[in-house]
Amino acid sequence: MSDEKIKRDALVYHAKPQPGKIKIVPTKPYATQRDLALAYSPGVAEPCLEIAKDKDNAYKYTSKGNLVAIISNGTAVLGLGNIGPEASKPVMEGKGLLFKIFADIDGIDIEVDTEDVEKFIETVKMIAPTFGGINLEDIKAPEAFEIERRLKEELDIPVMHDDQHGTAIISSAALLNALELTGKKIEQVKIVVSGAGAAAVSCTRLYKAFGAKNENIVMLDSKGVIRKDRKNLSQEKLEFASDQKIDTLEEALKGADVFIGLSIKDIVTPAMLLSMAKDPIVFAMANPDPEIKYDLAIKTRKDIVMATGRSDHPNQVNNVLGFPFIFRGALDVRATVINEAMKMAAVKALAKLTREPVPEQVNIAYGETRLTFGKEYIIPKPFDPRLISEIPPAIAKAAMDTGVAKEPIKDWEKYKEELRQRSGEDNKVVRLLHNRAKIDLKRIVYAEADHLDVLKAAQIVHEEKIAIPILLGNKEIITELMVELGFDADIEIIDPSEPNSLAKRNQYAEKFWKARKRKGSTLYNSKSKMRERNYFGSMMVLEGDADGMISGYSRAYPRVVKPVFEVIGRATNVTKVATVHLMITEKGPLFLADTSINIDPSAEQLAEIAINTANVATTFGFNPVMALLSYANFGSSSHPNSRKVKDAVQILHETNPNLVVDGEIQTDFALNKELLQSQFPFSKLAGKKVNTLIFPNLESANITYKLLKELNGADSIGPIMVGLKKSVHIIQLGASVDEIVNMTAVAAIDAQERGRRKKEKIEKK
Repeated sequence: MSDEKIKRDALVYHAKPQPGKIKIVPTKPYATQRDLALAYSPGVAEPCLEIAKDKDNAYKYTSKGNLVAIISNGTAVLGLGNIGPEASKPVMEGKGLLFKIFADIDGIDIEVDTEDVEKFIETVKMIAPTFGGINLEDIKAPEAFEIERRLKEELDIPVMHDDQHGTAIISSAALLNALELTGKKIEQVKIVVSGAGAAAVSCTRLYKAFGAKNENIVMLDSKGVIRKDRKNLSQEKLEFASDQKIDTLEEALKGADVFIGLSIKDIVTPAMLLSMAKDPIVFAMANPDPEIKYDLAIKTRKDIVMATGRSDHPNQVNNVLGFPFIFRGALDVRATVINEAMKMAAVKALAKLTREPVPEQVNIAYGETRLTFGKEYIIPKPFDPRLISEIPPAIAKAAMDTGVAKEPIKDWEKYKEELRQRSGEDNKVVRLLHNRAKIDLKRIVYAEADHLDVLKAAQIVHEEKIAIPILLGNKEIITELMVELGFDADIEIIDPSEPNSLAKRNQYAEKFWKARKRKGSTLYNSKSKMRERNYFGSMMVLEGDADGMISGYSRAYPRVVKPVFEVIGRATNVTKVATVHLMITEKGPLFLADTSINIDPSAEQLAEIAINTANVATTFGFNPVMALLSYANFGSSSHPNSRKVKDAVQILHETNPNLVVDGEIQTDFALNKELLQSQFPFSKLAGKKVNTLIFPNLESANITYKLLKELNGADSIGPIMVGLKKSVHIIQLGASVDEIVNMTAVAAIDAQERGRRKKEKIEKK
């Protein structure tokens, strides 16, 4: 992707459909006059009076307890420097977005127009009553040290400068695990720190808290080694000044066990790396380019344990592993401070989590057969769903143990369950799908590539490396649209109706005719059909000239389904092809079936649809918990419609006893755990979170997914075709660009899975 394209896309992203990345939404009813009277005048007077009696009641009656201020003066914005408060606002809004999606914390960004330390501190102190916590961000050193120190002393809510402590916490966890892998002791290792800013100082202090010795630490700034005989050292630099008579990074790295890079790119050479001790630990965390390139480092030293700040290499030191969960734990016990014990608890919890078995959802998301503790996995992945239920409890317990928690937690299991529910841990599905698709790029045919939105989607897919697009359609139109979009790439474009496609058309027609000559097709008719994109594209997939196909943007569903069924056909042992919609809701993902094809399936067909839908959920890394829906509950009606669902459940219980499935059941009971537990405790679904819904007919399924999409704003991925021989997926008429991109990821993953199963089958033989 060109720099100009990135710039344009970034500006559009921030400007449309409304400016910015965050907004405020009501949490209480407001539809009636009574609601408004309670929300404002006169009802609002009552909580005001209660808070006037005891200001801690603000946590009971307002949003204070889940509200964090993200405060900056824009003096040290990552990679941009001192750009001022207004220019830093997009970064602070981004931090608010991360707080929300990872830990369900409401972050409000506040940009302060001053570089004066006293004025900054006074401003924060004056607005502090609004918030449950303060996240300081992008403030230059050494002012950042004084600002944080004073605010921690003078406020009774948690304050943390994430630039300092976030990197320190994550890298400390990685360091503890790297030391364990290499059999080294933190008290004995020689550590070289390149950089002397806020993050470097905080990192080194935390390493010392875990046992690193001052005499074994060498810190460098832009002038070289920080030595005690240097003049005009700041208090922070003086803390790490060395007695050693060395001046350069090259000298410092000789025999060193650990390199911590928080400076600039490419300052470590292969020769320097070779001079380090056996099993060197190298954390090159300069962003976006590390102090030594990852590929060069591992090529130079086979025994290296390496981490960077980049997501495209193993062991990313990413602050998002820390700050959302640290504040979550601190807020939940109303901690008055984030102290050293709490930071150390976060380090230990992260290090411990890395050594535990990794959920299959994480393996799938990051394209690993099995992530295990080792040189390429010394720190958890950012999208590990366990982070929300493991890190905040560790923080909360440390706060309680050190006496800074005003609201101690009594029931830890209940607290962990609340964390899982509030985290939206399952709502990262789209990111997981895209990551999974990128692992093994598949060739995906777009049968309607001469439509602007389809081509936009293909461009995103190409630039994000989600798949390899093949464009079908009018070549002249496609080329013109590509110029308009700035889509300058070497992409295969095929127009099935053009003379230069004749040889391939005839080849496909011959194969198609042989397969369907006893089903009414003639060779002439077959050749005619191959001029149509959906026939041609389907044959490309069938013959292995492509791995998958996306179609349906401009034509009604039945018109697209017909050629797909004629060319591709059902998979072995499948009697009914069906479709699944994955709905991304506020309560997590829901797999819905059958949403597009089977009008009134029988009990046997419903059972088959359920099994295929369960396979889709499993492919995407979820354990299916499945409800077969009806207007009745467990035999409350003897009508044939509800009896059909009951019979399907009986078939599933007999043929797939390990599948968590039950019904017939009404939708509210299926989705409300408490209601289900109280009324039907015998159900296999009791106490479980249902994530898969099988509908009794097409009418109910189609209406439901469209209602969810339009009324609740739920994002949808689908319809995902199940039961075909190959990976072909038909999108809805007029699907959005994002929907097409997401369905491309689904098609790619589908093709990956088919390839994996085929390989396993061959290996078994």
